[in-house]
Amino acid sequence: MTERLRRWSVVLACVMGTVNVTGCVRMPTERQGVSDLHPQISFKAASDQAHGARVLIDGLDMGPVERYLDGEAALRVLPGAHMLRVTAGERNLLEERIYVGDGVNRTFEIR
Repeated sequence: MTERLRRWSVVLACVMGTVNVTGCVRMPTERQGVSDLHPQISFKAASDQAHGARVLIDGLDMGPVERYLDGEAALRVLPGAHMLRVTAGERNLLEERIYVGDGVNRTFEIR
């Protein structure tokens, strides 16, 4: 019985040693991030009328100017040429053909 006890103690010591070694090892980790390099457009609105004006990119209504105020939020667009129009009712406050590349941030002033 002493021999049998000795064998079990050796097996138990090996198992415990293995548990201790693997319990202390952490797998290496790598942190990756993706930067958003899409061009961004924002606006500075000088009046209440400008805040409620509608932004149209290539004829698509993107919402009111107040959603994209400089320093608060920006409208992300695809790189390339676009037709930017800001309208208040029937009146055009801004109409401009723009080109924006990756990583470009442009701010337009609306009066």
